[in-house]
Amino acid sequence: MTLIHRTLLLLLTASTTLAAAGQTGIDVRADTPWTDTGLDLNPGDALTFTATGSVTFLGALSSPDGLGRSFLDLLAQLPVNSSGRGALVGRIGSSPAARAFLIGSKSQRTAAAPGHLFLGINQMSAAPGAGSYHVVIERTAATAPPATATAANLTVLTSPLTQAMLDSIPLRVNDAQGNAGDRVNFVLIGSEEKVQKALSAAGWVVVDKNVRAAVLHAILSSFSRDTYVTLPMSELQLFGRVQDYGYAQGDPLLVVASRHHFRIWKAPFMVGGETVWVGAGTHDIGFDRDARNNGVTHKIDPATDGERDYIGESLKQTGLVVKQEYLTPANPVREARTATGGGFTSDGRTSILYLQPDGHNFAADFAAIFCSVLASNPDGGAWGPCSQYLDTALPSPTAAPLPALTSAYRVVIVPGFLSSCFAATPAFQQGRQRLKDEGFAIDLIPVPNDATSSNARLIAQFLQQQIARDPRKIILVGYSKGVPDIYETLIMNPTLTSQIAAFVSVAGAVGGSAIADTIPNQAERWIQQFRLPGCDGDINSGFKSLGRRERQAYLNTNPHIPGVPTYSIVAQSSLETTSSSLLETWRILAAMGPSGDGQILKPDAILPDSKYLGAALADHFAVALPFEDSTDAAIKRGMDKNHYPRTALLESIIRFVQADLKAQAPH
Repeated sequence: MTLIHRTLLLLLTASTTLAAAGQTGIDVRADTPWTDTGLDLNPGDALTFTATGSVTFLGALSSPDGLGRSFLDLLAQLPVNSSGRGALVGRIGSSPAARAFLIGSKSQRTAAAPGHLFLGINQMSAAPGAGSYHVVIERTAATAPPATATAANLTVLTSPLTQAMLDSIPLRVNDAQGNAGDRVNFVLIGSEEKVQKALSAAGWVVVDKNVRAAVLHAILSSFSRDTYVTLPMSELQLFGRVQDYGYAQGDPLLVVASRHHFRIWKAPFMVGGETVWVGAGTHDIGFDRDARNNGVTHKIDPATDGERDYIGESLKQTGLVVKQEYLTPANPVREARTATGGGFTSDGRTSILYLQPDGHNFAADFAAIFCSVLASNPDGGAWGPCSQYLDTALPSPTAAPLPALTSAYRVVIVPGFLSSCFAATPAFQQGRQRLKDEGFAIDLIPVPNDATSSNARLIAQFLQQQIARDPRKIILVGYSKGVPDIYETLIMNPTLTSQIAAFVSVAGAVGGSAIADTIPNQAERWIQQFRLPGCDGDINSGFKSLGRRERQAYLNTNPHIPGVPTYSIVAQSSLETTSSSLLETWRILAAMGPSGDGQILKPDAILPDSKYLGAALADHFAVALPFEDSTDAAIKRGMDKNHYPRTALLESIIRFVQADLKAQAPH
């Protein structure tokens, strides 16, 4: 039995089964590393945690939500480095690859993989607190075990990676001078979105691309009091190019010398219609001499199979792996030296991991509708091919017959932050007028710049009034901050959900914006820059409620909206397609991760469990706000990349959602 197993199984606290079936009460002491709940979980088991009590750290009293993060926490080795000291945390399973997750005072979670549930406190092992939390766990068992070979994933399983495909992959990566380096030791099969989702869920983070990005990211992390663990890695080559992505796991104090990490490259072939990603993973365990130049380099664990298997185990913990197998290349590498001179050994096998096909990705279907709508030119003027305006992962999306607009639903749009400041150019202005001209019922709620919870009360009142006057169900479309405003509305008012046909996020701040954390005065700067009058509401509170930490904590407690079909379309811009007013914030986000729109990163713009409709190729403002029609010269100068077919986008969203609701309705 390993040390971690002994640590987890020792000092167990007896759990008390409550009168209500499915409930367990347990005390989690600060002087116990991990407390066994006695619960063995199956994939799909739903858990609700409610915690009370307090833990003391040097006189500071912490609730289960944890203390506010201080700058000292940036260098602490905590089970969940993104959360405050003293927070209640959990983990499923005792594997070293099982990542801890935040629980807090109240949260919900669905088990993704089987395993034993342990609870603990977010603290350094050398400096534990004093006290305990009492935790009540409500468990609802999964209604049925998850299928491992459903119709949705049979295609990829019946078209596996073949021996010939494996043998076509180079055995090792190389440096810029052509020196052979790490061996290729794993393959991921799945869409780019699914791979990114699985790796994020497993606790892997995208590393910075270069030293300049690393410096900027480290500074921004300190401003927002986030731990910096994304130190860049060197560029190596496979298929004639450097890695597409580099990923790492590491503790803040150890990341310079010790971290799990790997590089992945998109292969030049597919399997069962799914993308193939080829990876090379190693575990840094210290420093060594670089044989090429006598400089200092990382020393890798020579037993590289351990890292290969660790990567696979971490992904299986997410529940997103359909199947894992091992294949051995025709000429396996079992012992060699890296480009820097370090030796390594292996059994020669390559781990093949098949991810669940993305049943939530409807980008191609949405693109077909968008191309048809754009061809009808509802925006007027001249437009190029639809692939210029929508990223669908398809080289040339084609048009399709348009589903009819129906009057069976009404549409209500909730705009974003500062919408009252730009009253002359409201969200989807031309699109709303076009739908009205077609006899469609569509409204926009003029929300102030208040905190999300405050706006949620106003939205609820508006919806209740609408429902009292008209029995038709409502399609809610949220833009930017309007999305979390709607989210909280439906969570706070569950009786409303029966009247909501669908909820659509357009460039929504679902998981928050890192800009609100790193540049908290950005809103005031825009107001001064554009001399904006009539900005209703509490700007500071409103912008603060957009913070990534606040929004992520809210999602942790409220991970989904029961009973409401949800859809997401993100915005995505490049340096060349971003308006000058957003260039500063675009660069900041680019240092934090790929695929942003100048305000929000792509992973933070997708509603949980929603149907993904693709990425609008525009910056955060251009996707919804018609600033190009503004009569204010300062606004037009700042929003100089604002040309986008917003009317076609809105009409496509409504047509797609109506057709999808009809297809899902019982016959």
